[in-house]
Amino acid sequence: MFRLDTDPTLLLESEERRQLREVLRELLKETCGPEEVRKQAAGPRGHDRLLWERLAGEIGVQALAVPEEFGGAGYTFAELAVALEETGRVLCPAPLLPTVVLAGHTLLRSGDRQACQRWLPGIADGSLTATVAGFPQAANVTAERGAGGWVLRGEADFVLDGEGADLILVAAEAPDGTRLFACEPDHGTGTGPGVGSGTCERVARRVLDPTRRQALVRFWGAPAEPVGEAGQAAAIVAAVLDAGRVALAAEHVGGSAHALDAVLEYVRHRTQFGRPIGSFQVVKHRLADLLVDLEGARSASAYATACLAGGRAELPVAASSAAVACSGAYRLATAEYVQLHGGIGFTWEHPAHLYVRRARADEALFGTADDHRLRLAGLLGLTGRTNPASRTDCASRTD
Repeated sequence: MFRLDTDPTLLLESEERRQLREVLRELLKETCGPEEVRKQAAGPRGHDRLLWERLAGEIGVQALAVPEEFGGAGYTFAELAVALEETGRVLCPAPLLPTVVLAGHTLLRSGDRQACQRWLPGIADGSLTATVAGFPQAANVTAERGAGGWVLRGEADFVLDGEGADLILVAAEAPDGTRLFACEPDHGTGTGPGVGSGTCERVARRVLDPTRRQALVRFWGAPAEPVGEAGQAAAIVAAVLDAGRVALAAEHVGGSAHALDAVLEYVRHRTQFGRPIGSFQVVKHRLADLLVDLEGARSASAYATACLAGGRAELPVAASSAAVACSGAYRLATAEYVQLHGGIGFTWEHPAHLYVRRARADEALFGTADDHRLRLAGLLGLTGRTNPASRTDCASRTD
């Protein structure tokens, strides 16, 4: 039975979070304008390393939800959600989602103190980027014992930030079942089309959203270390995917808010027949519908964030509900962003198309809206099945 009530004060923004939002917005306004985002996404790492270091050193974003015993600030996901909303607002390509949310939560959920002590401090201080492989993405990776320890063989596709991550946490098939392993790919010069050493090759995938890179990772006897105990992988993966969905919902709220603000600014100044187009009733109705969807998404995101921050049992319901509400609002917001600008969003020079790409690519990242509706039906006892909503089809791929 899921309890769908919560303390309303947990949904409110504290003064501390408001100040965090203001500081972040000021920094991102300076470093993540549309042209800067394009340059960062087209760079060798897909993001600005200096900005990544500033986020860690000046604000401590990467450390927000990391416990103090592992070098973090000891806050909760509620503070990290503020950062995710603000980075989503400007499409900042920094790998917060794969590094801090997915990899960070995987290490914490594993209960492996040795692994946490080894890698979480690097995540917290910005010196380490990380990702996960085989969580929802297509993967065919096996682990076997070699002469010097565990090695990985096989491949994982569409790994977020897979081309540049310093650490990859892999769900692989071991002799005793599915287990989690940590692999630190060599950043040497490979001989094939990708980047890596003789045991790990990483090939960038051509994807719809250039601000969120993905890669094919091939393991050819890559050294790895087990994380956690045997038999834990399924539960850890399920929990981490829900954390990813809540994080993505926060990003979508930020992106939708930007789209609404941009459209409002445009319709105030664009005139037709001697008056601003924002004064036309049909435009007012469309903007009102968008505002209603955005506020619904904001509420769903806030509730899911509170559930994750508080470790509440109804997190799966809240995460899938937020995924449906926030992805739907983002789709509508980006559509109106383009249409109420008269279709200009289809030109490369205008930033609207970047938000359209992000919204469309994210729709299938941790399960589509239909996957989540089916999952919710199962979780709430409306059907006889519980869909994990972890299927990732190739909607974000263009090749």
